[in-house]
Amino acid sequence: MTIEPIGNYRATWGEGPIWWDEMLLYVDIEQHKVIGLNPTTGEEKVIEVGERVGTVVPRETGGLVIAGDKGLYFLACDGEKTKIIDPEPDKLDNRFNDGKCSPDGHFFAGTISLVKKTGDARLYKLDKNGDLSEAFGPVTNSNGLAWSVDGGTMYYIDTPRKEILSFDYSDGHISNMLRAADTSHINSSPDGMTIDADGNLWVAFCHGACVACFDPKTGEELRRVEVPCLETTACTFGGENLDELFITTGVHKTEKEEHAGKVFRVTGLGVKGLPAFAYQG
Repeated sequence: MTIEPIGNYRATWGEGPIWWDEMLLYVDIEQHKVIGLNPTTGEEKVIEVGERVGTVVPRETGGLVIAGDKGLYFLACDGEKTKIIDPEPDKLDNRFNDGKCSPDGHFFAGTISLVKKTGDARLYKLDKNGDLSEAFGPVTNSNGLAWSVDGGTMYYIDTPRKEILSFDYSDGHISNMLRAADTSHINSSPDGMTIDADGNLWVAFCHGACVACFDPKTGEELRRVEVPCLETTACTFGGENLDELFITTGVHKTEKEEHAGKVFRVTGLGVKGLPAFAYQG
């Protein structure tokens, strides 16, 4: 296994990586940017979006969908935004955080209480018809999402709970909440998450300098990737064979780290990920 920083862009707080069309898409929340990185050529495209942006996903008909300070938007490649909806216009201490599209093309994205007000945030679903509804709540810091290989289970992280939740998933609806894994033995915050082709979950640990792999059937931690950056925020599989793990990071408030804020690429893990899904609306 090898781990190396890639690209030139250094995020203040990188998040939300997704592999799409031979590119790594991710966001820099605090610098209000969406970044597209081609790991092969090193080319980077940076789009300024004008507000903090928690996540980005592709749209099947072209362009992107983002979730930020003031709700959900369609985002064109030239940076033009089209407002969709803001479900929490009166909650000035909340913003959108992580999000992903389900295998059947709905966009799930959740909010975070920036003042850590317990239960003040929610996970929302933007369905393929463009209608927004609450998918799950109350939560405090809506974070990682992933779907099982067969699409019948949704995995979800509300960071302060320090656990991975699982739900039965069907046609955009979740039910039967269970605990898939307890992460409290790692003294840091579970953040972004992805899944591999074997059905195991890979979770980035903010303030923890690592990505840990869990078996959701047993809850057991199977392995751990140490990252030379304290603020390890999210991860996704990509590359030509989906066998490279890309990890986003952020800059710690006080610690000085050489590659903080860079994307790290991990090779030689011996596992592959699953293709990403686009918003079908």
